[in-house]
Amino acid sequence: MSQAAKLRALLAEDKCHIMPCCWDGLSAKMIGQAGFPFTFMSGFAVSAGRLGMPDTGLISLGEMLDQGRNICSATPIPVIGDGDTGYGNAMNVRRTVEQYARAGFAAVMIEDQVTPKRCGHTKGKLVVDREEAFNRIRAAVDAREAGADILILSRTDARHGHGLDEAIERARGFSDIGADILFVEAPQSKDEMARLTREAPGCHMANMVEGGATPILPADQLHALGYNFAAYPLTLMSAAMRAMQDALASFAQGQHPAEQIMDFADLRRIVGFDDYYEAEQAYSDKRD
Repeated sequence: MSQAAKLRALLAEDKCHIMPCCWDGLSAKMIGQAGFPFTFMSGFAVSAGRLGMPDTGLISLGEMLDQGRNICSATPIPVIGDGDTGYGNAMNVRRTVEQYARAGFAAVMIEDQVTPKRCGHTKGKLVVDREEAFNRIRAAVDAREAGADILILSRTDARHGHGLDEAIERARGFSDIGADILFVEAPQSKDEMARLTREAPGCHMANMVEGGATPILPADQLHALGYNFAAYPLTLMSAAMRAMQDALASFAQGQHPAEQIMDFADLRRIVGFDDYYEAEQAYSDKRD
């Protein structure tokens, strides 16, 4: 079964999956090891982790693909890739979808922001007109229909500047065009969340950004509101950054952060040293 087929089967389950998001091979590997069935390569987190820069359209398609290949090869679980605006016009969108499929992604997210895009919960967001937004998803769907084994996650940021009605109309249009997953970014209440899933039927993703515009809700409430899965794009990175800040503060005070670090044996195991040594020994035994 392909990664896209695995993801499609998971999303058909009658539940709201919790989806912690990754930004590199190690975070993706740990998410899979923790038992989560799929993950998402967060553009915000990749831009921060790879470049040390904000998610404001500075990272390139090539950099995202390179990061994505490493992530997809580090874990057996399906990975959804952040494809931003598709990096250009409709033809660029089509190429982006094809390249993400070849990199190993199970799905790719294409959004309707202008270029350069912005994080969905920060200021300065603008969206293209409705027809251009639809053309991006048409191009993405055409790439899938032409053989790219990948699901299309369509995102609209229209709620921010144009209101919920426009966001719902765009989500409906995306669904009619053939998008597999709908994502209306930054609804501002449970009532808005319920309305958009009701009026734009389909497979919906919720985006749980701590400190963002959308209320953070447990999985059972999200399921009742009509969501199939919930992304946590910054939770793991935020936790890792807080841990690094604490360790650095201990060093700055002349102390070793011994109580804050993982046991070396656990660190080696998670990274994969034990598996490596086992495989290495098997080859050594065969040679002998």
